[in-house]
Amino acid sequence: MTEVVIVGGGPVGLFLAALLLQQGVGVRVLEQRVSPNTHSRAIGIHPPSMEALDAVGVAGTLASDGVQIRRGVALWAGKEFAHMRFDTIPARYPFILSVPQALTEAVLARRVRELDSDAVRAGVRAIGLRDDGGTLIADTESISGRGSFRAALVIAADGAHSTVRELLGTPTRLKTYPDAYLMGDFADNTPFGPDAALFLDAQGIVESFPLPGGTRRWVARLPAGPPRAETPALSAERLAALLRQRTGLTVDAGSNSMMSGFGVRSRGVRRMVQGRTFFIGDAAHEISPIGGQGMNLGWMDALALAPIITAFLAGVVTDREVRSYDRTRRRAAARAMRQAEINMALGRPLPPPALAVRNLTIGRLAAIPAINSGVARRFTMR
Repeated sequence: MTEVVIVGGGPVGLFLAALLLQQGVGVRVLEQRVSPNTHSRAIGIHPPSMEALDAVGVAGTLASDGVQIRRGVALWAGKEFAHMRFDTIPARYPFILSVPQALTEAVLARRVRELDSDAVRAGVRAIGLRDDGGTLIADTESISGRGSFRAALVIAADGAHSTVRELLGTPTRLKTYPDAYLMGDFADNTPFGPDAALFLDAQGIVESFPLPGGTRRWVARLPAGPPRAETPALSAERLAALLRQRTGLTVDAGSNSMMSGFGVRSRGVRRMVQGRTFFIGDAAHEISPIGGQGMNLGWMDALALAPIITAFLAGVVTDREVRSYDRTRRRAAARAMRQAEINMALGRPLPPPALAVRNLTIGRLAAIPAINSGVARRFTMR
């Protein structure tokens, strides 16, 4: 028997494991993947998350491996009409760090192994969850056969398609949106350097973020409907064409190293605590990736949950503290969902006259220091 079983070995589950192991808590992380995922979707680490990652000793490594985005610029018709600075916000890490999720996971996994070389069980899939009245039993399946893990608590950190959520029949609220995007990483031949760039075009937004290794991520809102199923090479050509049309910039489709198309939905559990099972990250709240809040929100869940877990194991946690965790984290998710909806609305197509009015208004407001700073704080989840 172990004290805590964490289902899901992504960045959120690994971060919680490191927090708990540092406190002497026995942890087993069940990760159904046999090998690490090299497909990086999440790249942005916000200042509060950098401070949280510092608590497990990995923030410095990530900061040196990533690109520190200290400024974002908004462009229209080839010209910058607004900018936002992140390095004026009081914070220990005054920037948004751009680093591939695969690298973030690798750094966290190495930290977990340093704390307990046997903590992560790869290739193990949860297929059942039972409560015998004294402990929780996670039934599992792996290449070596079926087995089980006993624990005082189970943490569901197994993503938007959570197996634990399905096993428990956990009710959720689901909302779908009409927006769809095409995303790809290409060699960076732009003049933006470490800046993020948003192109507010009449046909839809284009977002651009620097990545380590001379690479830049591009995200373009699709004209209508869900992304088409096509080969990565065809998708890269399609995205390159959209970028030329909306930004006037040319990217080398042949330099593409990652492609992804996605629609958007939001989903939230009605309770983040179900018996002695806790939900965190995308298992608890799926949010539009536009704005890069999902992974960061999951880390804040883990940071808030860790002391609840240690208190529970010590027999001193109260129902009031558990209810407070459930309430405050669901509120945080609701705020993030509202911000994501604002971000998506900003990127939808507009007739040229309406686009001109909106962009000019944004430019005037961004020139007011107090407003600029306030918006920057919202974007960085301060």
